[in-house]
Amino acid sequence: MEKSPPLAEVIEQSDDDISVKKLIGIGLITRLLIDTAVQMFFPFLPIIANGMGTTTVTLGRLVSLRSSMGLLAPLFGVMADRRGYRLTMRLGLLLGAIGYTIVASSNAIWMTAIGMIFGGLGTFSFVPTLQAYVSARLPYRQRAKGLGILEYSWALSGIIGLFLVGRLIAATSWRVPLYLIAGGMFVSAILYGRLPSVEAARESKLKSLHLTPGQQLKSFFIFNENQRSTWSVFFVAFLIMMGAMTIFINYGTWLAQSYDVDAASLGTVALIIGLADLSGSVLASVTGDRVGKRRSLFMGLIASAIAYFCLPFFDVSLFTAVFGLVLTRIAFEYGVVNILALASEQVPSQRGKVMAMAAASALLGSTIAGFFSPTLYETYGLRLITIIPVVAMLIGLVTVIFLVEGQEDHYEIE
Repeated sequence: MEKSPPLAEVIEQSDDDISVKKLIGIGLITRLLIDTAVQMFFPFLPIIANGMGTTTVTLGRLVSLRSSMGLLAPLFGVMADRRGYRLTMRLGLLLGAIGYTIVASSNAIWMTAIGMIFGGLGTFSFVPTLQAYVSARLPYRQRAKGLGILEYSWALSGIIGLFLVGRLIAATSWRVPLYLIAGGMFVSAILYGRLPSVEAARESKLKSLHLTPGQQLKSFFIFNENQRSTWSVFFVAFLIMMGAMTIFINYGTWLAQSYDVDAASLGTVALIIGLADLSGSVLASVTGDRVGKRRSLFMGLIASAIAYFCLPFFDVSLFTAVFGLVLTRIAFEYGVVNILALASEQVPSQRGKVMAMAAASALLGSTIAGFFSPTLYETYGLRLITIIPVVAMLIGLVTVIFLVEGQEDHYEIE
């Protein structure tokens, strides 16, 4: 077992403290809302596009536009390091609530685009800040467990969130779930004001006061230590998400076209895939700290490459197709939890920025995949587009072997 490394940051807590377990529980509930909003466009892309009077390719690009807002997440990460995690989380929740309200109310593509911009800014600034906030209160030897539990939300949004979304869309319209999600995010923004204050990297904050604007811009891309490994982690996060989104943004279209599934059936499929995500997160949270985050990430990349390669061979029936998707999601989620745990301790004094840049890297991959993969799928089909994630995972494996360091490489093993 890894011993907790000495941390460079100073943690300040208010008198109204909260246990880590309760904090993770609160974060889990909030993430359930947010992750449902993120994922609902995957299985229901054809239905929402039809309701908007547009095509799946156009809506896929709007989803990609939302993802591209994550490229601005590092700015929120710097804000979190300097102004506090709580303020940044509340801002993200408010932006998300505004964005999804606009999307739900939209009657034109330009209006939907504006809503996606706000929704993306809110969603992809809140999540890495929450991860940094929780990481600041957890020793590294428990980091995979803590962040893994937070990632249960991604799975639960499929098990609970998307299942309910499918039923709501069938009973009402695609707009109703988005209104409910936006309302929940607005309430959460108010309640998060009651969380204890946690400020990290005071030394970095003080140092920044003496820098000119040009020096601050230059320092934005420089980390206090572990430079090569940190940027390599960002690159692997980019590859993991680009490969995954190439498949995941198309699975609703694939199943609808090949097996004629409706909204309610897609909700059921989302529930099954959510169970797969939960399995991957639980496995990572149980084994990541014991096996080692770097070694676990390596295993996740191998499993993902194999699962993506085999996916076209499962395109025989609805049952086998869903089974193939389940395998890819377990491997994907296992890798995601471990890349987050690795990122969280690359540069402890700049944790907010590191987590945000890891998220931005992943979302850059998601943006690229979301923009091109619907067209590639319509042109070439499933068999050929699976080549993209397989190659991405193999490149990731080489990067992890030669460039990525885990803190277990530097700290004593019990």
